[in-house]
Amino acid sequence: MVRLLVSTGEVSGDLQGGLLIEALHQAAEEKGIALEVVALGGERMRRAGARLIGDTVAMGAIGLWEPLHLVLPTMRLQAKLSRWLRSHPLDGVVLIDYMGANVSLGRRLKSRHPSLPIFYYIAPQEWAFRLGEGGTTRLIAFSDRILAIFPEEARFYGARGAHVTWVGHPLLDTLGEPPSRQQARRRLGLSEDAPVLLMLPASRRQELHYLLPAMAAAAAELQHRHPRLEVLVPAAQAGFEADLEKALAGAGVRARVLDAGEADSLRPELCAASDVALTKSGTANLELALRGVPQVTGYRLSRITAFVGKHLLRFHVAHISPVNLVLEQRLVPELLQDAFTPEAIVREVEPLLDPGSTSSQRVREGYRRLRTALGKKGVTRRAALAILEEVVTRQGEGDPAPQPPAG
Repeated sequence: MVRLLVSTGEVSGDLQGGLLIEALHQAAEEKGIALEVVALGGERMRRAGARLIGDTVAMGAIGLWEPLHLVLPTMRLQAKLSRWLRSHPLDGVVLIDYMGANVSLGRRLKSRHPSLPIFYYIAPQEWAFRLGEGGTTRLIAFSDRILAIFPEEARFYGARGAHVTWVGHPLLDTLGEPPSRQQARRRLGLSEDAPVLLMLPASRRQELHYLLPAMAAAAAELQHRHPRLEVLVPAAQAGFEADLEKALAGAGVRARVLDAGEADSLRPELCAASDVALTKSGTANLELALRGVPQVTGYRLSRITAFVGKHLLRFHVAHISPVNLVLEQRLVPELLQDAFTPEAIVREVEPLLDPGSTSSQRVREGYRRLRTALGKKGVTRRAALAILEEVVTRQGEGDPAPQPPAG
């Protein structure tokens, strides 16, 4: 029996964790390995076959003070995990993104159980940002292997002495055969020739506050200029729907808000039907690019957090969109902090509404280069095999399953 703990948080981590857990179970079955997966994550991971110890999907925030309300829930969840581990030894741990909580968990487990194999899959993007004069990392000290999803990520950690395997980006495994534009629009009940804007404003609750007002105002202006414009707004989390509908209606936007469950099942259709997307920065940027949707992306934090990050911590990032980070160029328009205004959003979105425009064609050409740079399909299978092979090898060498932490 192999027992693995998979730990992540937020919507994107739950998605990637679910894909990995499916691949782990499939690979284990093929190899005749009895596998149990326990998880900190969400519904997608539970559906993939994990025993969910705690739901961390809603436990995400970015900034200095924004995460403070999550401190007590995180401590309670860590205590719950410790109690469970007292009677359930682990054979391996897989950490997915979710930097603060996962770094704390990884360091604690490695200090108590040095022989416990710990894998970091989808490491935080330290390779893309800098604090002060250079980047530092705490992952290498406790990670037995980093399964990198970006080439530059692999180079960054490898140059610092980590055991790194580049597996490619897991979104490549989710694409399948996309529906045609006509099929997607029919399924969604959209006109075949009206322009369609896909809005992805928030996967964290704080983003509803900081990003949605400017997006809603921009959508209202775009509909004023283009009266036939259809606006689709999928909810990233259950419970976001009412806030989305209120903000959009208040701004005068005629929009269709899709509940989280419906939106999840219609991801390919939403992308295939849309002419352009207005989105916050994050994993969704890569999915839109891989599905060929031109996009404008942006982000905004509280003024205090932005000031401290820029002037005191000297935070620096070349690009905020993963698309631009991988390509090392500004292919996708980015609007950050004070530049994230309704006027600027309209200015960037409008040229992309026409699928035949030069701007749209230029973006799609860049997307083709991006897809090549992200590797080949079979990513989650490669990651799953690397994890299982190392864990089983250690078992064969006689390493006993470590005793659970004492609390």
